[in-house]
Amino acid sequence: MSKTILKDMEKYRDELTAIRHDIHAHPETAFEENRTADVVAARLTEWGIPIHRGLGKTGVVGTLKGKRPGQRAIALRADMDALNLQEKNTFDHRSVHDGKMHACGHDGHTTMLLGAARHLAQNPDFAGTLHFIFQPAEEGEAGARVMIEDGLFEKFPCDAVYGMHNMPGLNTGDFAIRSGPMMAASDTWTAVFRGTGGHGAMPYMGTDPTMPAAAFITATQSIIGRNINPQHAAVVSVGHIAGGAYGSPNVIPSEVTIRGTARSYTPEDRDLLARRLGEIAQGIASAHGASVEYHYLRRYPPLRNAVEQTALALKAAALTVGETRTDGDVEPLTGAEDFAFMLEKKPGAYILIGNGGSISDGSCHYVHTPHYDFNDQIILTGAAYWVNLVDVELGDAR
Repeated sequence: MSKTILKDMEKYRDELTAIRHDIHAHPETAFEENRTADVVAARLTEWGIPIHRGLGKTGVVGTLKGKRPGQRAIALRADMDALNLQEKNTFDHRSVHDGKMHACGHDGHTTMLLGAARHLAQNPDFAGTLHFIFQPAEEGEAGARVMIEDGLFEKFPCDAVYGMHNMPGLNTGDFAIRSGPMMAASDTWTAVFRGTGGHGAMPYMGTDPTMPAAAFITATQSIIGRNINPQHAAVVSVGHIAGGAYGSPNVIPSEVTIRGTARSYTPEDRDLLARRLGEIAQGIASAHGASVEYHYLRRYPPLRNAVEQTALALKAAALTVGETRTDGDVEPLTGAEDFAFMLEKKPGAYILIGNGGSISDGSCHYVHTPHYDFNDQIILTGAAYWVNLVDVELGDAR
């Protein structure tokens, strides 16, 4: 295989673009991807690929045997779910469902993997077994973990697993990856500060929880500045503050809730963030005569690419677009991905494909924004990467 695979797949362009637009227009959020799963299942069946449905509630897995004997098996994964977000695009394939939108490109991820499945079903010139994993609920609901708990790797054993995500701001069709930490752990923390509340004109007659809450918000950044090794990366951000009633600004509330996110790349830093956030909350509450209820929820683990599989993915990317358009040492992202759960179970690699444009000059929109759209120009590029990866892993290019 090589860059010529792109020419070979040109005949699928209109069909795959139509699939992508159809999925984009009908977004479904976590564990509700029934229509999307129907589209995936129907296409795989049409192309002669046996399927299994129901893992992770709405997940679909297709299995393809190579025409040559081989013991090795690999899995390729795409996510299917959309976000709870109101789309502001005006093109014909915009969302038909208010408040739901494919704002992260999972419509494109699904289509790229379908494109690869289409080609490989007609050209199974590899040795071993290939599993196509179409996963639900990546956006915050850990669909990957649920599929694993449902027996994904017991029912579909594999030696390696691979994922891919589009990246706005990276040149159209370019690839980027790194071995080791590629994306951060994503955790959620909550601190509820409690006092007596009181009259806004007489704060001395009660305990004001807004004071420790405010001090806590500022103090959280001391963890990054003074506790985390400066050669490491970590993030603590506040995303939600609630307390009091808008219509009663003269009332000091008795309770203030603060919620946020914590991002890190190592187990040690993750433990440190969990511990220090709680210690700071307790200490500040005590100093102000208030109390605090603190919770730390570990959500997605860090996504860590295996060295061998990263090298194979990089090779497949270079076969697809050339070495000058691949980056094997991209900076880690502080975003998170539940594909990390799969990489905890199996060696593998997660690669980025450029969606094009520039964030700084406004020539493209980032993921999770109401004007984002997956770039149709990279559908065939992504599909060709998958095909070349199969050849690198199970074919003649290894």
